[in-house]
Amino acid sequence: MQLVVGKIGRAHGIRGDVSVEVRTDEPELRLGPGAVLLTDPASVGPLTVESGKVHSGRLLLRFAGVKDRNAAEALRGTILIAEVDPEERPDDPEEYYDHQLIGLDVVLLDGTPVGELTEVLHLPYQDLLTVKKPDGTEVLVPFVTRIVPTIDLENQRAVIDPPPGLIDPEQAEVLRDESADDESAEEAE
Repeated sequence: MQLVVGKIGRAHGIRGDVSVEVRTDEPELRLGPGAVLLTDPASVGPLTVESGKVHSGRLLLRFAGVKDRNAAEALRGTILIAEVDPEERPDDPEEYYDHQLIGLDVVLLDGTPVGELTEVLHLPYQDLLTVKKPDGTEVLVPFVTRIVPTIDLENQRAVIDPPPGLIDPEQAEVLRDESADDESAEEAE
């Protein structure tokens, strides 16, 4: 099975180093020296990590055969993919691989069915779960413990406790700004 573990950014320096946007919770395992990574586009790889370091909070990698800035810059935008055993589990019991989550039944705390988890979106500040409801519409659910308290892989379900309006917009609670009401009452006079 394949996991996206990073995306190559700008070249750094003149010796072939590149910055990498890390997309794994295990960079030392997936992006360490000697790691062989598949790529998207496939024509660029596979790439073997020769060395790595952290510089100013960014991961910098050097790949075998990439010896100068021009070769490094040609890799910009390449997605890095690791081959992983499908039975492998993250070390932290609160972490999951995307393939473990896709296809889970999504239910409310009381067991009411919501839909099927179809995709995990990885955004810079939090992950979102895409849930396809029985009527064919999709809803995005923030993947945070407050809203998704339970992932039950054994029973193939994700239990959610969404705020009002997240699943059904008609149930949204609208907060009113009382000062705006006072101003419109004054204008009416």
